[in-house]
Amino acid sequence: MKSFFTLLLFLMFFSSCQREEVIPPLSDIMTDIEGLIGKDKYLSSPYVTAGDRVYMVGHQDGTFPDLGWHIEGEMGGIWNHPIKLLDGFTASIIKGDNSYCLDTAHQFINYPFANKHLFQTSLPGLEVDRFQFVPDGKQGVIIEFTFRNADKKNVSFSFEFAGYTDLMPVWLGEKTNMVDHVDNLTFDEARQAWRGKDEGNDWYVLFGALKEANSNLGPSDYCGYEPKGNGQAARLEYKINLRPDEVKTLRFVISGSYTSQLDAEKTFDILQLHSETYLKDKLGKYEKIASRSKVTIPDKELEKAFEWVKYNTEWLVRDVPEIGRGLGAGMPDYPWWFGVDNEYTLKGAIVTGRKDLVYQTIELIHKLSESNGNGQIVHEVSTNGVVFNPGNINETPQFASLIWYVYQWTGDKEFLSKYYPTIQKGLTWLMEENDGDGNLFPDGYGMMEIHGLESEMIDVATYTQVAFADAANIARELGDEVNAQSYQHTAEMLKEKINKEFWVEEFDSYADFIGTPREAINLINAAIVRADTLKKPWAVEELRATRKKVSTYPSNKKQGFVIFHNWVVNTPMEMGIADEDKAIRALDKGRKFVNPFGVFVTGIDRDESSEMEDGSFSGSKVFSYTGAVMTLPTGVQAISENNYGRPDQALEYLQMMTRSFGFALPGSIYEVSPDYGMMAQAWNLYSYGVPIVTQFFGIRPEASKKLIHITPQMPATWNEAKIENVLIGDNELSLTWKMLEDNSVEIEIVQKINNWQILLHWPIDKYATIKVNDTEYEPEVSQRLKSIALSGKKNRINLK
Repeated sequence: MKSFFTLLLFLMFFSSCQREEVIPPLSDIMTDIEGLIGKDKYLSSPYVTAGDRVYMVGHQDGTFPDLGWHIEGEMGGIWNHPIKLLDGFTASIIKGDNSYCLDTAHQFINYPFANKHLFQTSLPGLEVDRFQFVPDGKQGVIIEFTFRNADKKNVSFSFEFAGYTDLMPVWLGEKTNMVDHVDNLTFDEARQAWRGKDEGNDWYVLFGALKEANSNLGPSDYCGYEPKGNGQAARLEYKINLRPDEVKTLRFVISGSYTSQLDAEKTFDILQLHSETYLKDKLGKYEKIASRSKVTIPDKELEKAFEWVKYNTEWLVRDVPEIGRGLGAGMPDYPWWFGVDNEYTLKGAIVTGRKDLVYQTIELIHKLSESNGNGQIVHEVSTNGVVFNPGNINETPQFASLIWYVYQWTGDKEFLSKYYPTIQKGLTWLMEENDGDGNLFPDGYGMMEIHGLESEMIDVATYTQVAFADAANIARELGDEVNAQSYQHTAEMLKEKINKEFWVEEFDSYADFIGTPREAINLINAAIVRADTLKKPWAVEELRATRKKVSTYPSNKKQGFVIFHNWVVNTPMEMGIADEDKAIRALDKGRKFVNPFGVFVTGIDRDESSEMEDGSFSGSKVFSYTGAVMTLPTGVQAISENNYGRPDQALEYLQMMTRSFGFALPGSIYEVSPDYGMMAQAWNLYSYGVPIVTQFFGIRPEASKKLIHITPQMPATWNEAKIENVLIGDNELSLTWKMLEDNSVEIEIVQKINNWQILLHWPIDKYATIKVNDTEYEPEVSQRLKSIALSGKKNRINLK
């Protein structure tokens, strides 16, 4: 085998020497692919180019500064989880006594699966581009420099590429005896590449261009790059000669392995040989992603944001074969796996045709959670398999609901059966180990991890209620009628108790938590300090008044308190369990806690000036979410508005979120709006996919019954909308909706399999006449809806 690769390597090297003059740039393959141009203001901010094994994080200007806080300063560079390969690299042009470090790109272009940096040099007429992408399923990245001589004279210069190794373990690596040592570098003459090895581990990296080079140890003399860590640097120098108008490329491969030298060499060789093929494969994959649940709507910015959020999700897939494959949470500090992040995100993934990713991620989270032994679902796990947090309370009930949600879209009973035992154990653990007073409200952290705020939380209570309702459905589907009745009874009691005991009339809001006045006063005091520090006088005044009132209550009597106006008070509306009158009042109240980009995580961080905020988020020097507006709370609010028949308000929240689209990184939406925290965040797919696919277009299947409910609920400003290629079980559906001039509605529904039934619903007070394929029908009438049953591959419906 080794002799085969040696021969292959020789042929590759000989071939590259023979044809280097005519290699077309890889970026030529991208001619018809939309690239989004970044803003000059954000050239010194992060980007990512990602595959499912390796990803690269640097700055849009072409540099690789120390980034991140999880491992301080080490979250950028090139990662092949569970190890890092390089801190980064530098590139320089040298001509005579002059040198030019390519560290100030004048333009950055982001593609769905690649990126490009454009450099202007001080050499007359010389233009340099850097293009890069990461093949899926391979432990390497491909970087190509293109040199263009736009001058009328020949130009000759040297080009230097310097790689900075940093072979080191992932966060929590020490828990699995992953210890970082000094890197050693050796020049591979056959590959004309530098090979780095961690002195104490079989961790390897290779970088080179498979072109004859002058090689030297040490950092570049032309770029002042000094990354932290135990890595080493080495340089490769090449002679470049260009005739007028000539274009040449220099293609680098950086490969790695955390198991063997041979593994890294195989990857290096195959990526050099098949770069174009892997790029075309990547293009085809992303075209498929774009085609699923593809929407055409009047709001073109929202349409584009939804398309790119699907791409962003793919950037976050982490595949570590020894542990598993699943969706990470965010870049660059949360590339590993989270329970709750996926419990939101995978709902958006299944409605956008990503059954593969949904199943893989659920299987991984389930496997990692088995170490708990009690059905509790993990919160955060590093890519070496070490569990950091065994799970916040809300994650266990949300897992049950995720399984039911996915089943509705797939109809896969084997899938349902596989996870039902864990759901049963988890719900038992939830109530027996975490509900000390037996009032059905589990105690402990939910989505808001505020110190001291671990009483009976509104989101935990809400997600627990829905989990029991969903578990009842699962049990019924699997023929477990005894547990179905028990779970349903608990769900009904919880719904009544939430609407009674968590509702705080004077605030028109559900409570942040239920606790004692003593607990509440401690939290109020902390909230006053926070509000005063952030200069929010309205909040200080409200909190002081609340404290004065609470101080008169019996000290140990539990009740609901509104203190922080945290976004989670909206979860009863998100899940559709709020009484309608309370829901409308709470939704109206919630509109107070926004800025132009969306909903505040903590409402007391907002003031009147927030209405005018349209610039960069001013975060603290130490990473913090204080004062943050985030996409998840904003998406939850959009879903909530739709649940209570207010699509116009839902659209407003989606438009708020979309103001962050491309604000800092073209084609992406930051975790904290508009430009703070993670530059790509998984749960954005929930915030877009669920309201658009399941609420505006109203697609809600029961795949096990070969039944699709469709209840369109379009914003008033949309006169037409289309969604294509929605995957449901083994079926595929497309829908076109049009509002005609006489205010009648025309709907066309096309499905791949004709024996599925479609139930089209609309409000009872709308449309007196219905025609299906030009034939008039009498609809079924229920308490709030009219309905018509459809079958066949194509139906055209007119509502008037």
